[in-house]
Amino acid sequence: MEESSALITNDAIVFGILMAVLALIFGTSSSQNPYLKKFYGVVPVVLLAYFLPALLNSFGLISGEESGLYHVASRYLLPTSLILFTLSIDIKGIVKLGPKALTMFLAGTVGIMLGGPLALFTVSFIQPDLLGGNGPDEVWRGLSTIAGSWIGGGANQTAMLEVFGASPALFSQMIAVDVLVANLWLAILLYWAAKPEVIDRIFKGDSSAIYDLRDKISDFRKGIMKIPTLSDVMIMLGVGFGITGISHLVADTLAPYIGDNYPALSQYSLDSKFFWIVVIATTAGLILSFTKARNLEGVGASRMGSVLLYVLVATIGMQMDLGAVFDNPILFLIGIVWMFFHIVIMLIVAFIIKAPFFYVAVGSQANVGGAASAPIIASAFDPSLASVGVLLAVLGYAAGTYGAYLCGLMMQAISMG
Repeated sequence: MEESSALITNDAIVFGILMAVLALIFGTSSSQNPYLKKFYGVVPVVLLAYFLPALLNSFGLISGEESGLYHVASRYLLPTSLILFTLSIDIKGIVKLGPKALTMFLAGTVGIMLGGPLALFTVSFIQPDLLGGNGPDEVWRGLSTIAGSWIGGGANQTAMLEVFGASPALFSQMIAVDVLVANLWLAILLYWAAKPEVIDRIFKGDSSAIYDLRDKISDFRKGIMKIPTLSDVMIMLGVGFGITGISHLVADTLAPYIGDNYPALSQYSLDSKFFWIVVIATTAGLILSFTKARNLEGVGASRMGSVLLYVLVATIGMQMDLGAVFDNPILFLIGIVWMFFHIVIMLIVAFIIKAPFFYVAVGSQANVGGAASAPIIASAFDPSLASVGVLLAVLGYAAGTYGAYLCGLMMQAISMG
């Protein structure tokens, strides 16, 4: 085995560092120091929670690639946070958000499908041999795996790897492009999520339905708020982690069963355990919103959900290697141009239908980031809106293989001339 190049490899120590970083961020953000208040007036808390771990990874102090913390956070903490967020959600309020949210999600999907071929064609003027190559090393084959990841997720990415047959070396480079470019876009969205009104004024987006939902949930919280007892906290955590356990139990049985008996459904990611964990956890939270369990919001359910989600943000950040851009810069240029086309198409559609920036941000991340980061973006606007991100992200799993396959065929056509 190769020896790790990171200075700190013990996950217990790394987790302690991440929690100390989060404590430092939140401690300074609540300070009355005028300089810190000005700083946090420009730089959102969630952006720092993402970038500081990324810097630690980039400078080799910790290793996101070798750490198991992201797996733990995404499989255990994420579904629990989704349950705690959704158990007090107003279903009728989400329905009232209207068709613009779905329109922006679809615009994001189309943006990625068209952005890949356009990016490959554009960058080929700078480096024509991008359209060449032999067999598994043809660049378009590797790019198709990014399309799978950005429209759906890991399962869709793997499907495109199997369908188009990129070489292992090319695939590893594409993973680096996928992670860095997607995370850079996530960072930009986190920044603007702190001041959406700037873009909403330009697009004349009507955010009233979003704010009505937020205020309604806020009023509900105030009506049931109380100082939590130890019993309250234990019940809250028992509900969250207990249902997460049930989600894993069902997913461990259901996903392999579908994969073995109905392989055709794998194109919808229905053989993915992560897909079922997220779907079951979110569904359970929504069911609980119709019961007395929604009163757990009064003892801080969504606050605890935010804690778990910020841990996930930190572990996502530590996956990012800012220095990886220098390994194969032309591939990263393709990724950046690709994301540019995705953004432009989304902004044009948003301007035409007068969609608020919330729909742009969440619709984009429901594609590019999936169930792991769509609720992060949604909760950056307000924690009560996290479930909107999850519901859209689930659509991405279904659309991922179809959209990525068509995208791959278009990139193949461009490469063949």
